[in-house]
Amino acid sequence: MFLVTLLLWMGGLVSHAEESRPNIVVFLVDDMGWGDSSVYGNELIKTPNLEKLAKQGVTFSQAYSACGVCSPSRSAILTGRTPFRNGVWCHVSGNGPTHLRTSEITYPELLKEAGYETCHVGKWHLNSRQMFNNREFPQPGDHGYDYWMATHNNASPSHKNPKNFVRNGKEVGVMEGYSAPLVAAEARKWLKEIRDPSKPFALSVWLHEPHLPIATDPRFQEPYGNDPNRTYMGNITQLDHALGMVMDALDEQGVADNTLLIFTSDNGPEGKGGVKGGSTGGLRGRKRNDYEGGIRVPGLARWPGHIEAGSKSDVPVIGSDIFATVLEVCGVPLPEDRVIDGVSMVPAFAGKPVERKVPLFWRTHVSGPDDRVAMRIGDWKLVGNETLTKFQLFNVQKDWKEENELSEKMPEKTEEMKGILLKLWKEIEAEGPREWWEDGSRKPKKGNKLSY
Repeated sequence: MFLVTLLLWMGGLVSHAEESRPNIVVFLVDDMGWGDSSVYGNELIKTPNLEKLAKQGVTFSQAYSACGVCSPSRSAILTGRTPFRNGVWCHVSGNGPTHLRTSEITYPELLKEAGYETCHVGKWHLNSRQMFNNREFPQPGDHGYDYWMATHNNASPSHKNPKNFVRNGKEVGVMEGYSAPLVAAEARKWLKEIRDPSKPFALSVWLHEPHLPIATDPRFQEPYGNDPNRTYMGNITQLDHALGMVMDALDEQGVADNTLLIFTSDNGPEGKGGVKGGSTGGLRGRKRNDYEGGIRVPGLARWPGHIEAGSKSDVPVIGSDIFATVLEVCGVPLPEDRVIDGVSMVPAFAGKPVERKVPLFWRTHVSGPDDRVAMRIGDWKLVGNETLTKFQLFNVQKDWKEENELSEKMPEKTEEMKGILLKLWKEIEAEGPREWWEDGSRKPKKGNKLSY
């Protein structure tokens, strides 16, 4: 009798442990600017679900993507490693060798090993065009996802009625509707009908919006009347609606209170193709820049009972921090056989500083020649040119618009930061697959000397 009671008690502990392990949802949007929502002060764009999320969790005023373009920042989210270190150094839209290698360790892999069920829906963009849905190269399922529905890059031929989604290796065919709600509907279906409810889960929802070419349902444009920018503003409202669909699904499944939900963007807003929207909120630069406008992005997190509702955090965090954060809250140790650039942002959820062994670092291969790299330590940010011969210094905490360049006024601080940056870049360059970016197949953009 005692043995039976003991076994029942132990079984109850195991069951309770399973229930207490939080679920994870990482909701990533594409090219959304820091100033593209009402949460960050935009007075025109309607984002009611982001407002709801902000009221229920924490809003970061200094959240960063790990790169000024898409594929690299995505690789950093999954691996916790800065892009040139993990190998996905460029936007992998062509037919080159770059892809997320299976030698990298992703948080979905580690969570799956720890008993989590995992799902990815939406954009992937972590292998080159000829590699996507090609069994000779790694797909989302090879990086820890039990279930996936993805496109290589953009939804095609348009974000309206796309026909290039692949579900678990099989082409889906034409899907009627708009990309963001379609992706959210797949996430909702997985939550309600496919996942094993006895297991904790990790869900990645990576939207295409508001990446070009923009396609917006007329119902989301309607609130903006005849505004010439209604297509873009409605597109943000459309992605906000998709966020609401996922949030509602978490509520309906009774798992919202035990779920860490993180919302962010892969880089700053687009500035090409006639896009009149895409607000940086006054930050310098845009997508492809290593100035703040290219890398400072929306960042919100909700975890009921652990994150104070309606709170704000001024602590700088970056996309690569998601890896370490997820592992900490799920009770999974960090890999010890490699450099992990990110750190847990759990202290930052409460507005407390985080301790970094590796400074915040960016290198964006399609930047202009004057802002190819950047590094931030504390309040100070150093921006270097493509050949690492000229540097700009900013106190970005006070001068968040980067209007007051201080290198001549503070030569000692500039030299100190320069020494750290050059040493860090050498370490990263030595570890990453440098043959991928030094093979000479990519020509430098006009006015540039280097293509990486």
